[in-house]
Formats: sequence, structure tokens, C-alpha cells
Amino acid sequence: MKFILATLSIGILSLFGDLFMQWWCIAPIAFIVSFFLVQTPFKAFLSGFAAIFLLWVLQSYWISLGNHHILAHKISMLIIKMDRPIILILVTGIVGGLVAGFASITASYYKNNSATKSV
Repeated sequence: MKFILATLSIGILSLFGDLFMQWWCIAPIAFIVSFFLVQTPFKAFLSGFAAIFLLWVLQSYWISLGNHHILAHKISMLIIKMDRPIILILVTGIVGGLVAGFASITASYYKNNSATKSV
């Protein structure tokens, strides 16, 4: 239950955070949510990664669909040397997912470490 709550919280807060702040706001949001919803480090990483991966893939696809993938075709040729905009969209999701996943796992380790020192 915590996993689903953490994933939804990170996703929804990051969606609204992206509207008003920079792209890296996903890291503090994932850290704060994972700090208060304590999970194992693996589950914390997975919830942060899954939330932002899905959010960024859906947002990238929606934006790219608006211009019929014209920009995504050109950028995919520049970056990955293939005319595959879907790979570019997936790479975007992976990068965002890793940022949020590492922020979440950091919060989990910090919370676990501070709990053992207070005893």
C-alpha cells in the first residue's frame, strides 16, 4: 500500500511541480515523499523510478504527438543516429526515473541510518 501511495504522490506532486519549477524539482519531491513514507531501499527506488518514468514518458509522448513527432525525429537522428522517436522518449523517461529513483533511495537510506543512530 505504501508503494502505491508513494508512487502516486511522487507522480502527482511532480506533475504540478513541473508546471511551476525546473525539471530537477522531481528530486526533492521524490526525496521528501520517500522520507515520510518509509519503505525498503529497493521499493523506494522503484516507486521513484516508476512514477517519474511513467510521467515523463507520457508527457514526452503527448508533447511529441502535438507536432506529429517532427522534432523527435530530428533530435533522435542527432542523438542516437536512428530515426526512432520512441527510443528518444524512452531514454527521456529513463533519465528522469533514475534521478527520482536515486533521490528516493537516498531518503530511504538516510531515514534508516538516522533511525539506527537514535537507538
